[in-house]
Amino acid sequence: MFATDWKRTRGRRFEELKSPTRTPFQRDRDRIIHASAFRRLKQKTQVFVAHEGDHYRTRLTHSLEVAQIARSVARTLGLDEDLAEALALAHDIGHPPFGHAGEDQLDASMGKYDGFDHNAQTLRVVTKLERRYPNFDGLNLSWEMLEGLVKHNGPLLTGEQTLDALPAAFRDYPPLADLELETFAGPEAQVAALADDIAYNNHDIDDGIAAGLFKIEDMLDLPLVGDTFRAVETDYPHLDQTRTVYEAVRRLIGIWISDLVGETRARAKEYGPESAADVRLMPVPLVAFSSTLNDQQKALRAFLHERMYKHYKVNRMRSQAKRILKDLFDLFYAEPETLPPEWRRDAEQVRGRRRARLVCDYIAGMTDNFAIEEHRRLFNFESMI
Repeated sequence: MFATDWKRTRGRRFEELKSPTRTPFQRDRDRIIHASAFRRLKQKTQVFVAHEGDHYRTRLTHSLEVAQIARSVARTLGLDEDLAEALALAHDIGHPPFGHAGEDQLDASMGKYDGFDHNAQTLRVVTKLERRYPNFDGLNLSWEMLEGLVKHNGPLLTGEQTLDALPAAFRDYPPLADLELETFAGPEAQVAALADDIAYNNHDIDDGIAAGLFKIEDMLDLPLVGDTFRAVETDYPHLDQTRTVYEAVRRLIGIWISDLVGETRARAKEYGPESAADVRLMPVPLVAFSSTLNDQQKALRAFLHERMYKHYKVNRMRSQAKRILKDLFDLFYAEPETLPPEWRRDAEQVRGRRRARLVCDYIAGMTDNFAIEEHRRLFNFESMI
């Protein structure tokens, strides 16, 4: 069997006593859930800014949905459910406020200082920035967790690429090379990565319709999606729009999961991996969608990109978000004395890349609402009166 065996975990960077009641991966999951960075996901957004309304998904609700899908798929395939769940819960923990707009702006602000990458920031959060334990910084997660977080989208090093080409937050982790960067991740990490695709593809349909960015009728020509909506309307001709959308999205998630399981089983039969190590050495990912579904979801992504992610209302939110983060970065870098004491102490002692990274860490950890309020306090004269 190609599942990751928790009894053969490669351990943690800092040795600890084993838990008498939990497997290493259950312990990893619990550490993620108790992390400050995980709690802050409740007010970090996917597409909409947090203050736009309570209905829309945040990074936290999205992560919970991804974890539910990952665990279901892992159970069906006979994989380690706890590891798949833990990876799914942690996969967005490095995201800054304001979704991809926030990431783009932080990367631009950090342009002279090695840039910003949310996947690399996730590694930085779980190995350095979380400070909860007396004997080490970070969460001291298992090797399998770190490997999965770093490589869930595929090998980091391909062809002639070297470590120097990776984002700085990756390079700053000393044992990075020990994570076997030239291979694919283990099967549970691959499941978590595609569970992410399933969740955001389908739930963005729900959020987009709820926000009035497009209608059900606009999606009827999309392959698979249109047929699913028509099937729901045939089965329930008098159903209101809200329940129609929920039922269609529920069915679509089921279709995506069934396709994923079927294609993964076909690849397992073709390549015959007998362990998680064999999965890592495969020439292609073990966990995948069929070529048919990949083509169908390309049409959905193109639709969402045009009608939702590039909608003028969303563009306005993105523009505001970028200005907020740019202002905050420029001020904190130029005047580190305006940072809170625990950040000011270190930032005042360094310059250049090191100060920029400290400022970036502080901003990346903010929620949407905190960033908005911090900007108001610092740039709105009326807040001083």
